[in-house]
Amino acid sequence: MQLLTIGAFARLSRLSPKALRLYDELGLLRPARVDGASGYRFYSPDQLERARLVAWLRRVGMPLAKIAEVCDLPAPAAAGAVSDFLTLLEADLSERKGLALSLIAYLSGSETAMPAPHLTIRYAAASDIGRERDRNQDSAYAGPRLLAVADGLGPGGDAASESVIEALRPLESAESPGDLLNALSDAVSAATSSLRSRSESDPEFAGSGSTLTAMLWSGAQLALVHIGDTRAYLLRDGGLFQITHDHSVVQSLIDAGRLTPEEAVSHPQRSLLLRALGAGDDGRPDVSLHDAVAGDRYLLCSDGLTSVVPVAVIRETLNEPESAPGEVVQRLIELANAAGGPDNIACVVADVTGAA
Repeated sequence: MQLLTIGAFARLSRLSPKALRLYDELGLLRPARVDGASGYRFYSPDQLERARLVAWLRRVGMPLAKIAEVCDLPAPAAAGAVSDFLTLLEADLSERKGLALSLIAYLSGSETAMPAPHLTIRYAAASDIGRERDRNQDSAYAGPRLLAVADGLGPGGDAASESVIEALRPLESAESPGDLLNALSDAVSAATSSLRSRSESDPEFAGSGSTLTAMLWSGAQLALVHIGDTRAYLLRDGGLFQITHDHSVVQSLIDAGRLTPEEAVSHPQRSLLLRALGAGDDGRPDVSLHDAVAGDRYLLCSDGLTSVVPVAVIRETLNEPESAPGEVVQRLIELANAAGGPDNIACVVADVTGAA
């Protein structure tokens, strides 16, 4: 069978030569032969089906690591995996649509046609120094409408995380979803400016900053702001879902298919962040709007928990029957310390209930 040059194969598969070289490096689509002298790649026509599948999956936005899994599955299982990914895409689109509609309503001054049911939360928060650190740079807060965790970094990390939380406290008085989202963004911007101003005026504070994951409630909706590698999880109907995406070097490598989640646990750059408040040039947080349901349980936490306690154990702990938020927070901190407690630990747990 005559082999195809990389240029010819690229045209037939609708993948660029650059993409084909990357997929070769990742082991996603190896060439049939590589010329030992020139290094030119040659492909078999039999590889076109896999290449076209890769191209289509990239077009729908599937991460490379996930594509590698799907391509190695039998056709029925691959179809199921694509269906699961579609469900995630639809959920993300629904959240974005809700955010857009709320902003439209706010900007136009109109009211929603059907008020959302009012929900309340039961909550608890705590932070712990851990077993190895000499100071606690994690901060945690929980109130009737505001939940937040922040993980400070740099020489003034403890003060940075505390100041970020303090900047959010006035948000407890926000009223409508539209106002809520704008106020959330404004408060984070103000906190970032404050951190940078202090870094410029105080040499001992230079390079300090903080991650942030926070929720603000209004009726049956919550606004979520997130930057860094602190996380938010949703426990619903027994399933645990991570609803934030880490802004870290290892997560970017996982997304690009260059690293597995298992490898990320021990990666030497696992603590390096791509985004944080006050530190570096990129302080853009992710902001989104979510619908809450009575019976939901939310966990906000720092990487002092997730780096040492497996997700399966966290899910099991959150699922413990008749467990109050305060009990769960303390149990999670105990688990992190039992695993060595190499970092500070911050946890917030909130249960969604009907109106009192």
